[in-house]
Amino acid sequence: MKVQYRFAIGLPAFLILLQFLGPEKTNPPIDPLRTVQAHLKVTPEVSAIFERACQNCHSHKTVWPWYSKVAPVSWFVIDNVNFGRRLMNHSNWAQYDREEEIHLLEEMCELVTQGEMPLLPYRWMHDEAHLEERDIRVICEWTEEERMGLMNEE
Repeated sequence: MKVQYRFAIGLPAFLILLQFLGPEKTNPPIDPLRTVQAHLKVTPEVSAIFERACQNCHSHKTVWPWYSKVAPVSWFVIDNVNFGRRLMNHSNWAQYDREEEIHLLEEMCELVTQGEMPLLPYRWMHDEAHLEERDIRVICEWTEEERMGLMNEE
């Protein structure tokens, strides 16, 4: 059997097999009492920014795009979502103690100000996730206010 023939048959078979391997996409159930909105005073403006630019990777409300169904790209997408949820999860904010909340709020402002969040590859695929200067200012003002409130509770 010629090498080209084996390759022509083997490559599609391999690509089909890849679709059944790798990590699983998940959107665990959300307990409204554990969300960031239940623990902090999230304004409607901040909530809108979170929904458009943050929730796909930092909550259990991920909207899985078409390319998240195609291996091996799906593995990269699923891994990024799982990693984002481990770093900060708006759907499970109750898991954080006061110190962690303060730190996460500080990080939020810092990362959006530096342009590190949302991640550049995500912004390439999602124009709506691009943060304007006003969005960054809104997030930073909100995080500062919430941090101060948490620090004054001590």
